Amino acid sequence: MKVNFPNLSLRPPLFYSWDVGIRFELGVNWTKEDCAKECFYLKGVYERAITLFRSLHSPEEEIFVVANVNDFGDNGTFKHRLNIFSLYVKDKSVLYKLKHTEIPYVFPEDDEDGKYKTHRFTLKCKTSDIKYIPLLKAICNQDMGIKPSIFHDIFFINVKKETIFHVYDDRGCDLLAKSAETIKEMYKKYNHWILEYDREEIDKVFK
Repeated sequence: MKVNFPNLSLRPPLFYSWDVGIRFELGVNWTKEDCAKECFYLKGVYERAITLFRSLHSPEEEIFVVANVNDFGDNGTFKHRLNIFSLYVKDKSVLYKLKHTEIPYVFPEDDEDGKYKTHRFTLKCKTSDIKYIPLLKAICNQDMGIKPSIFHDIFFINVKKETIFHVYDDRGCDLLAKSAETIKEMYKKYNHWILEYDREEIDKVFK
């Protein structure tokens, strides 16, 4: 991180914190009536998130899965932190590589009294070690009132490609890279999925 993404704070919104990136739209044509599990809207969200992830991460590539667990002193959120990983790894022995660090709250502007903190969990593994399909679905479910759901920020860092992939919720995801050339094919192939609000800025990077 320090070498490839110097001075980048690993927190959302990533897209607005780095010069080389793409913001993809995952959820389209949402209606209040169409928010049940396996509804048409969510199927589209899942399909885009999984497709983008697969296009970026090959099975044998080394990745870091990073989870930010924010601790507000109530113990509830922090108590179930390990479920993030234990439920989504194929072989539990991989969990021996899980590392934990306690860092200052990643949103200091929202912590006037300085009482909050963030627990950062990092798992080094191969893409094939992770049950990424149910993991991505759980992340997308967080604001939909559907279980399973994950409310913590999960980042996928690709060591070889030097990229960071972050699905922030059912609305969309951010893809950052050290070099624009690395993700230029993603820009071309999934151009029709780019969030229109940020398209002008994204186009400047790749054109």
